[in-house]
Amino acid sequence: MPREVHKAVCYILHDDHILVFTHRDLPMTVTGVQVPAGTIKAGELPAQAAVRELFEETGRHGHVVRHIGVQRYDVRPMRDEIAVRHYFQMSMPGADVTERWPAEESDPAAGGPAVTWDCWWLPIAHAHVLVAGFGALIGAMLDHSALDEHSPISR
Repeated sequence: MPREVHKAVCYILHDDHILVFTHRDLPMTVTGVQVPAGTIKAGELPAQAAVRELFEETGRHGHVVRHIGVQRYDVRPMRDEIAVRHYFQMSMPGADVTERWPAEESDPAAGGPAVTWDCWWLPIAHAHVLVAGFGALIGAMLDHSALDEHSPISR
């Protein structure tokens, strides 16, 4: 039976774009297009993990706008693991969707040498290219955001 590992997934939105990254030294066929995400540490709340992971994986600060939902994703055969993903819509004040910047993880969870990638902004309409089910709750997030815009409470 695979072990369950709780993860925080960050959907950072700005001007109809979502923050993503692609690895520099690994082929796209292995890593795909990803969003910042990572393991929730013992004693850490999922929202705290999202803020931490955003900074660790991009070098940028942001904050949680809302919790979107939870989804289970079977990671096998890559790892004998079920990722229990806690999705968050997040904001990064002062973002520039034309910017592209390098980032790295000097101590990857799986061990080994530092891993480097490029962070960039993908038009939200193209979010279907996200790998490993990371795009699973984008539609729900957008539905919720549309409801907020038309809600008498948010006016």
